[in-house]
Amino acid sequence: MRTVALLPILACLSTVAWGKVFSRCELARLLQRGGLDGFMGYSLDNWICLAFYGSRFDTGTVTENSDGSSDYGIFQINSRRWCTDHHSHTLDLCQTRCLDLLTADLIDDINCVKKVVMDWEGMGAWYGENHLISGRDLSHWLASCNL
Repeated sequence: MRTVALLPILACLSTVAWGKVFSRCELARLLQRGGLDGFMGYSLDNWICLAFYGSRFDTGTVTENSDGSSDYGIFQINSRRWCTDHHSHTLDLCQTRCLDLLTADLIDDINCVKKVVMDWEGMGAWYGENHLISGRDLSHWLASCNL
């Protein structure tokens, strides 16, 4: 009897794929299909480099910041401005739940990072990783991916 009662709960839980670690080339293909290659002047290798240094390609990454906000997902999108996490004040400019950025489905992540780079800071919004990307040859990030 208890097993039957748990089936609907288990079915709901299994429909969400939480925390996937992508390979470099797998992620590159998904981001290319999502329209990030060349978006706002940023090449695909910029995005791959950003995802590596932000999360090591792990969609389940959450980083708590000293200001009370958190960074979520493969691109470490900040809750202060971009998504809502119900425990920090947010502008929610991407109009998405931060938890939705932790799944293997990257549609929310891609749509949100497009909004982030359209803002005045561009890729500079990622302060910690920007020095690793700006003005460097990043072509090795896509080497052997056969895109």
